[in-house]
Amino acid sequence: MSLVKVSGNASGTGIFTIASPNSNTDRTLTLPDATGTAVLDTATQTLTNKTLGSGLVMSVSAITAGTAVASTSGTSIDFTGIPSWVKRITVAMQTVSTNGSSNYLIRIGNTTVTSSGYASVMNYVNPGANSCTGSADSTGFLLTKDINSGTAFTAIATIVLQTSGFYVSTFVGNNGVNGAGFFGSGLLNLGSTLDRVRITTVNGTDTFDAGSINILYE
Repeated sequence: MSLVKVSGNASGTGIFTIASPNSNTDRTLTLPDATGTAVLDTATQTLTNKTLGSGLVMSVSAITAGTAVASTSGTSIDFTGIPSWVKRITVAMQTVSTNGSSNYLIRIGNTTVTSSGYASVMNYVNPGANSCTGSADSTGFLLTKDINSGTAFTAIATIVLQTSGFYVSTFVGNNGVNGAGFFGSGLLNLGSTLDRVRITTVNGTDTFDAGSINILYE
């Protein structure tokens, strides 16, 4: 669902709910203090063919959730078909683990997944050992360090289109209660608009054996 908020008019604030914000059909609204019908563009979520009343302001927020994938098999989890208008992707990982000790990372791409050119740095904080260390990677947005087989990893990673072709990432995660914390950021000049996200490991051969992963985009 998407909320359209109309404010700043003489009659106060109106809240309208639009079903299926990413459908292929236009959605129409009747706005207070404005004449005619407002047509909301399906892809860019912009208001067109509309003269608003004096002082009327309209804002739109549409967040689309993907289909959660059980990370219980395979060497990578892919989300494809991301629309070209998307400016921000959130990757949500819930108690994910693998059968090996290769660190986790996220890769993005257009048609194919890009595995080079990343400027990625992550930090690893271990409260029990009163220590902090870090690592860098150029093959993806790095998420972990010194991960072990069967370790349950939970994280939120955000990937944002900063300007044409350039994607900036940031994340925070942990490996369970009383465990270690992970955080970091990265940059990639993809040179095009992404249409896919992959969650995998550095060596690309460890197999996922627990957890769930999903994406949200807007």
